Amino acid sequence: MRIASYNVENLFNRAKALDQRTWAAGRPVLEAFARAGELLEEPVYTDEVKREILRELDRLGLRNGDLAKFARLRQNRGRLLRRSRDGRVEVIAGGRADWIGWVELTTDRCDEQALLNTARVIMDVRADVLGVIEAESRHALKRFTEGGLRGLYHHIMVMDGNDERGIDVGVMSTPAFPLSGQRTHVDDEDERGRVFSRDCPEYHFDIGRDERLVVLVNHLKSKGYGGKVASDATRRRQAARVAEIYRAQRSPYVVVLGDLNDTPESEPLAPLLRGTDLRDISAHPGFTDGGRPGTYGSCTARNKLDYLLLSPALFAAATGGGIQRKGVWGGRNGVLWPIYDTMTRAVHAGSDHAAIYADVDLNKL
Repeated sequence: MRIASYNVENLFNRAKALDQRTWAAGRPVLEAFARAGELLEEPVYTDEVKREILRELDRLGLRNGDLAKFARLRQNRGRLLRRSRDGRVEVIAGGRADWIGWVELTTDRCDEQALLNTARVIMDVRADVLGVIEAESRHALKRFTEGGLRGLYHHIMVMDGNDERGIDVGVMSTPAFPLSGQRTHVDDEDERGRVFSRDCPEYHFDIGRDERLVVLVNHLKSKGYGGKVASDATRRRQAARVAEIYRAQRSPYVVVLGDLNDTPESEPLAPLLRGTDLRDISAHPGFTDGGRPGTYGSCTARNKLDYLLLSPALFAAATGGGIQRKGVWGGRNGVLWPIYDTMTRAVHAGSDHAAIYADVDLNKL
C-alpha cells in the first residue's frame, strides 16, 4: 500500500491574506486576526482590552467599516462598536456575553488551473491512504474528489479543528482500505491550555487479518506569523502531545504524517523526532528525493516541513518512498525541477508543498 501526505493549500476558497503573491501584506493581517480573536473572547472588555481591540481592528482595516480587503467583522446580535459621524469609534460591548459576532478572513476562489494541478498531483501519486492538509471542509474535499479524482477515493473525512480560517486536516482512502474508526483531539489541553492549532485526529483503517493502520494527521503551528519564541513553544507542545498520542496506540502499525512546519533537527520537533521510536521514511534506503530533501518552496534542506513518520513495525515493512514535486513552482521561474506542462505561471501551482509518500509491503507485516 502507498501512504502519502499532501498540503493542498485549500481546494476552492483561500483566505486572501494567505495568498503567496500578497504575503508581505498578508502576514500582519494574520497576526492581527489571531490577536483580535483572542481579545474578543475575553469575558470582560476592560479599558485596556478595548484599546487593543480597536488597535487590531485598525490593523485589519475594520475600524471604520465592517468589510475590508482581507477581513470582515460580523456583528450578528448586539453591537461591538459604535462609529460616530465625527469619526470617533468606540467599543460599546462590555464583554463577550454582550454581543454575538466575530472577525473572519475574506476569501478568494482558487485558480481553476491550480485546482486541476492539485488533482493531477494526487492522481500521479495514487496513494491508498492520503493525509490531506489545509482542506476547508469535508464537503469541499468530497466535491473535489468527485469532480477531479475519478472516483479514486471512497472514504473521505475531515473534522473541524481549531483554526478559524478553515484550515483543517483530513484523510482519504481507496475502497481496499476502509475507514473503520476515528477520534479527535481538538480539545486536548496541557498546563498552558488547548494544544492544537488545528487538530491531531486519529484515523483507523482496516488492512486485513484483523489488523489496523492508525494514521495521525497533523498541521503544527506555522512559523509564518507571530513571534518565534511563542510559535516554537507552541510547536514543541504540539509535538510532545502527538508523541503521547502515538505511544498510547495499541496497534503496532502507526504513521504520523503532515505538515510539521519545522526541520528535522529543530528543537520544537525533538519530542516527536528524537523522543519516540518513529522513523522518517526519508531515511529509508529506498526513498528517492530527486536530489532535494525539502518539501516546501525551493525544497532545500531547510524547507523540509512535511513528514511521514512510521512506527518500527511499519518502517520494517516499507520498501521505499519519494517526493512528488511536479505541482510545485520551482523557484522564481519554475525551473528548479520538472513541472507540469499545465503550469505556465506560479499561480498555476497545485501547492507550494510537494507530496511525500511511503510504500509498504503488507505481506511483511
